[in-house]
Amino acid sequence: MKADIDAVRVAMTEDGPVPVVVLAPDDETGVLPIFIGFDEAVSIARGMEAEDIGRPLTHDLALDLVEELGGRVTRVVVTSLEDNTYIADLHVDTPRGDTVVDARPSDSLALAARTNAPIEVDDDVFDSGRRDREEFDQLQDIREVAELGP
Repeated sequence: MKADIDAVRVAMTEDGPVPVVVLAPDDETGVLPIFIGFDEAVSIARGMEAEDIGRPLTHDLALDLVEELGGRVTRVVVTSLEDNTYIADLHVDTPRGDTVVDARPSDSLALAARTNAPIEVDDDVFDSGRRDREEFDQLQDIREVAELGP
């Protein structure tokens, strides 16, 4: 199913604050939260803002490399959940043909945020991780927690 990045928030857990990217599939009332690292959360938020901060961050560099080598990110698919870890595929159109790269969802979503590439979530993955949107609406936005300036 197709999805969009609804928000990047910070959840308070027993271990302290943990960033979470919230995916909202089309035509669904629930959301899929994926807990990620702080740096990745900031990178996704920066990509969503499409703000040029000067020197490239890691995800900007990765995208620059793909594009300089003639490639284009065509979509991101969250394919499975293994041992409480989400797995994603990064689909790239290259001069040698289409290729699929195994990648963490956070890295894939950071690239999707920069390219507006479509995001998909496997139906079974969504069903197993589905949560009510209201659980995440009140969480603090990552941009309120992190300094996103250059």
